[in-house]
Amino acid sequence: MKKVNTLFVALILCTGAFLLAFNSNGEKQYEFTSFTVVESIVPSGLGRSRIISSLEEKNYQDYTSERTGDFDRNESSRQEIRVKNFEETKLLNFYNLGGIRFQNIAANDALINSKVNAMLNQGWELKNVVSGVEAVGSKDDANGIYITRFYFQRNK
Repeated sequence: MKKVNTLFVALILCTGAFLLAFNSNGEKQYEFTSFTVVESIVPSGLGRSRIISSLEEKNYQDYTSERTGDFDRNESSRQEIRVKNFEETKLLNFYNLGGIRFQNIAANDALINSKVNAMLNQGWELKNVVSGVEAVGSKDDANGIYITRFYFQRNK
């Protein structure tokens, strides 16, 4: 009898948790956001490094078209897609005239950690971090950028 009661209670708890995770339409009640860190890897400190966060919401469907067998051009204007309201946090470049500047990297880490901690304190949960490097020229070219995207989720 005790085992049946325990299973019944577990079933009720799981059902309650499932119902809380979804609204009446069966949709999850989450919102997502992201920010991007762009760090210059241009020698002599000539590049620009920033944390960029959009302050506008855009609906991707407004700028999406379907392709068929014929040439169907997406007529979305770059001007319409562009976001003019965004937050920009200045970071330091990886290099200065003397080469790699480790103090700059540590300073950037402190600013990025501050941004992540602020978002966690606002109820956001860090879901994923993706990064990549883009070298501008040949494989021996040291010019380029290092980009990291931070993706967050929270309950609506």
